[in-house]
Amino acid sequence: MRDMDDSELTHDAFLGGQVYAWQPKAGFRTGVDAVLLAASVPARPGQFVLELGCGAAVASLCLHRRVKELWLCGVEVQPGYAELARRNASEAATELVVVQADLMSLPEEVRNLDFDHVMMNPPYFSREEGSRSDNAGRDIARAGETRLADWVEVATRRLRPGGVLTLIQRIERLPEVLGAMDGRLGAIQVLPINPRGGQSAGLFLLRAVKGRKTPFQLRPAIVMHKGMRHGDAGDGYTPAIEAVLRHGQALAGFAD
Repeated sequence: MRDMDDSELTHDAFLGGQVYAWQPKAGFRTGVDAVLLAASVPARPGQFVLELGCGAAVASLCLHRRVKELWLCGVEVQPGYAELARRNASEAATELVVVQADLMSLPEEVRNLDFDHVMMNPPYFSREEGSRSDNAGRDIARAGETRLADWVEVATRRLRPGGVLTLIQRIERLPEVLGAMDGRLGAIQVLPINPRGGQSAGLFLLRAVKGRKTPFQLRPAIVMHKGMRHGDAGDGYTPAIEAVLRHGQALAGFAD
């Protein structure tokens, strides 16, 4: 993605206006997924957090809004998005170090660090699924060249013992994600995300702990919308989702 001037960008509000971020009008645009991801990270003040594939850094900014005094690092392969992440962090007065690098070729400055948390929203589609997008930024974000298993491997390596991996992904890829995890990760919890009551999950959040052996848990699903169909009377986000998206609260649903 090339550098763009402000006429090619939008300045979007998140968390009910508590966070603002510049994003391209055309290309990959961050939405609800990144906010839910940030709300699911059980970070505490003073901890080190790495976001892989940070894009414009919306998830990192939302996490920092909820948990202060974090040391934040974001890795982003696309130079244009990395620059937007730096700009968004600077305007939000958030100390976020953004490293422009390929996931599989992390610089020494990142490889020498261990993190309390790694969070990530890997591309939702494998390269074999569907056609390429004409917009390079959207294409890489939706179906990058890096395998999902490699995302999990890089995240696992960067976690310190007891560190927590948190990710969001399409429900169809849950077997792939679980298959990529080895004995280094345990205490795995999967939280399905249902668009509406009575519908199947479309996404899931996952949390895993490095070095812990607690058995796998499938948590009760969370539901995004109150109505059974779009446009129903009283339709809108459920109270739990509203608390996250509008008020920046942590997402309930994982076990402590």
